[in-house]
Amino acid sequence: MRHLRARPCSPDPGRLCEGPLWDPAVQELLWVDITAGLVHRGSLVPFADGSGLPDLLPRVTLAPGGPVGAVLPSRSGALIATVSTSVVRIDDSGRCEEFASLPLFPDGVRRRFHGAACDPHGRLLAAAMPSDTTEGAGSLYQLGPDGLRVLLDSVTLSHGLGWSPDGSLMYYADGATGRVDVFDYDVATGTPGGRRPFASIDGGAPDGLTVDRDGSVWVAVRGAGQVRAFAPDGTCHTVVHVGTSHVSGVVFAGPALDTLVITTATEGLTRQQLDEERHAGRLFVCRPGTAGLPAVPFDDLVPQETA
Repeated sequence: MRHLRARPCSPDPGRLCEGPLWDPAVQELLWVDITAGLVHRGSLVPFADGSGLPDLLPRVTLAPGGPVGAVLPSRSGALIATVSTSVVRIDDSGRCEEFASLPLFPDGVRRRFHGAACDPHGRLLAAAMPSDTTEGAGSLYQLGPDGLRVLLDSVTLSHGLGWSPDGSLMYYADGATGRVDVFDYDVATGTPGGRRPFASIDGGAPDGLTVDRDGSVWVAVRGAGQVRAFAPDGTCHTVVHVGTSHVSGVVFAGPALDTLVITTATEGLTRQQLDEERHAGRLFVCRPGTAGLPAVPFDDLVPQETA
């Protein structure tokens, strides 16, 4: 078992930073602060101490008007974000255009979009969660040319999504079960099947995840202050110690995709924890000695319809 330590970056702490994603088209990092309703974009620059690790230089912050679950690049060059109950396109000026929204539900439970990711074909998968954590009231949707369709129903808190290097497997972190599951994934149709446990997470809850070029799955473990890496057979082989409890997301970034960028949160920490964990809410970096997979942009050049 390898043990590594991550280093905090310069940007000010956020409330609930999540969803880090490297945009290869512009060589910048995207991330969101969910409850603050902010989308951030920043550049990686060397730390001044010559450590060889990159620091993060914030460049642009956008406020699309509501809690932001995720942000992703698109083939058109616009940013795609899940904002409250909508999927929106954000142009360079920050103007938002809605092109999909959650359907109305008869049960009276309020829901909003949470995390999102693009599959290897450029389809957008977006999780909807109940605002009051009603058990089983969440869903995982896929947005394609025919609009939204439900991929998974009766879930409570969908978190990280990722695919194996060949696209044949989809990894899914379920915060309510405390487990990462794996599905067989039909890339041609965008259909998951054969759900089964991949890795159980003890000492915390699985949040965001990413997959490296060798097929290992790197999972942010909220409450444990760690990122854990699991081989394709589910064996944990690396632990990255972050130094603050609420680790929320992880991605490989940089030109070579060899820098692990980790998001954290202050939300949910006690006053004592905030006093003790002075870097809570910051982004962290680590060089784990492997590289990730490039993000697939959302294919918004195909006409989308709201289901």
